[in-house]
Amino acid sequence: MLRNQQKRYLRTLAHSKKAVVIIGNKGLTEAVLNEADRALADHELIKIKINAADRQALASMIERLCESLDTELVQRIGHTATLFRHNPDKPRIQLP
Repeated sequence: MLRNQQKRYLRTLAHSKKAVVIIGNKGLTEAVLNEADRALADHELIKIKINAADRQALASMIERLCESLDTELVQRIGHTATLFRHNPDKPRIQLP
């Protein structure tokens, strides 16, 4: 579980990043989960753009992403979610 100070730090790091995974009309497929998992393993901190019909569907997809990939939601702005998962083998980000 991330503390508020750590989330603030991660939001600062994520500010200039672009979305590396985009979830389209087909929703949360196995291919999307695999791509997000690989991106998290490489970068630890990623943005995902989600095209959802309404707020409830968007929140549901983000929750399923976090559970499936064992990640922490750093922030959600509009249709973009920022996710973090620490990589113990090759850590890239040192949390305060």
